[in-house]
Amino acid sequence: MQQQATEQEEERCEECGFVYHLDHAGAAIRILPELAGEMAQLLRSEGADLRGRRQPEVWSPLEYGCHLRDVLLVQRERVLLARRADRPEFTSMGRDERVEHDGYASQQPEDVARQLLDAGLMFVGVLSHLSPADWEREALYPFPAPTPRTLAWVAVHTVHEARHHLMDVRRQLG
Repeated sequence: MQQQATEQEEERCEECGFVYHLDHAGAAIRILPELAGEMAQLLRSEGADLRGRRQPEVWSPLEYGCHLRDVLLVQRERVLLARRADRPEFTSMGRDERVEHDGYASQQPEDVARQLLDAGLMFVGVLSHLSPADWEREALYPFPAPTPRTLAWVAVHTVHEARHHLMDVRRQLG
């Protein structure tokens, strides 16, 4: 996932084509529960191999579902922190380490599906309480390199994460 480093320029994911339209950040409140619901539905696919990795370095559908759940929860906490501190520095969520440390591959798909729905609602609940000024609050975002980002960017980036990982899982499930 290659992206440009500044918010002033239009960011675009070269792999999935997602364009970061910051003026649509508020739409994340409507879109993210839908995307979490789509991922949850995929995790409830009967007969699908949700635990198997198609390639050793590519997560399984279940691991992607766990990752998206955790992204939603981490982003929620980041937004809450940015509302109570001026220009906080967000720490890395340790996305690769979580796969092993939290045992993503051994979790139950039905549990992860339910948690994904809850995490989506929890995150958009926080977004729905942002004032116009809050959307412009900045924090130092750690990925892909430490960069000042607004909460509007965080919301749009989270939509990108959800869409991108849905694409990843759909590719695997064929």
